[in-house]
Amino acid sequence: MRRALLILLAIVGLGLIGAGVNFVHGWSAAGPATEDATITVPEGATLKSMAVALKKAGLIRSADAFYARARLFAGSPGVKAGEYMIPKGASNREIVQILTEGVGINRFVTVPEGMPSILVYERLMANDQLTGEIPVPPEGSVLPDTYAYDKGEARAAVLARMQAAMKKALDEAWEKRSPRTIVKSREEAVTLASIIEKETAIPSERTTVAGVYTNRLREGMMLQADPTIIYPITKGKPLGRRIRKSEIAAVNDYNTYAMTGLPRGPIANPSKESIEAALNPKDTKALYFVADGKGGHIFADTLEEHNENVRKWFEIRRERGEL
Repeated sequence: MRRALLILLAIVGLGLIGAGVNFVHGWSAAGPATEDATITVPEGATLKSMAVALKKAGLIRSADAFYARARLFAGSPGVKAGEYMIPKGASNREIVQILTEGVGINRFVTVPEGMPSILVYERLMANDQLTGEIPVPPEGSVLPDTYAYDKGEARAAVLARMQAAMKKALDEAWEKRSPRTIVKSREEAVTLASIIEKETAIPSERTTVAGVYTNRLREGMMLQADPTIIYPITKGKPLGRRIRKSEIAAVNDYNTYAMTGLPRGPIANPSKESIEAALNPKDTKALYFVADGKGGHIFADTLEEHNENVRKWFEIRRERGEL
């Protein structure tokens, strides 16, 4: 009888040791998930409530064991609200680390340089990870950049960050403006910058284009910027065809072929660099520029030089079969 009792106690003891080893091993052992998965931690969630959610999602084998291990080995840490990616086979230890360190899934929305506000609006509205309605933002109020957002975040909150970034960039550039600049307000700076943005895709040309337009404005010449013809027709979207003669002659608050001075407002959302160019134009005598056929422009001080450059540009276009 005594021998049987000793054997039973030994078996129980071995079982407890095995359970203990399994409990400890389960902290760092691979989990049951066979593929990467996302899990959302809502505001106010606890480690205990997330243990239930993790078990339901098939990311852990036991909610009770997960919670007990976390308390023993990690001190029952708090979880941070957010959306997280749990890699396949993640252990209890790795999952606790992910949920408590708060390194969530990175989501981004990009506003390219020169994107008009109607397209910013459409991009935000088309993003099904965002919520709520927004109006089309005022032209020139958004700073082109890449912005992080959380799943379920309000579109209005994302747009507000974009506009706050523009205000900050504009204020900083305004304080560093050159005496050469022709603009008299931050609003005029954004307007001129938006034209510069649309006229050249070459960063090194921005200050020279700004210098040309500054010279033309100072001498009372028309800016004659093609993008200002297109803006009142499409609100900045691509025209998709050549500009018509009637559109060149159209009188409105934007067409700089039919008016002197700046348009009534921006024609796009300009980059920080184009704003800085508008406020710090190159000291140049150039009054004209035309495409060089290589993606950039040729600048000229006189109309005679410009006409020769235009002739060369048309020659290039004829060789390409564009005319």
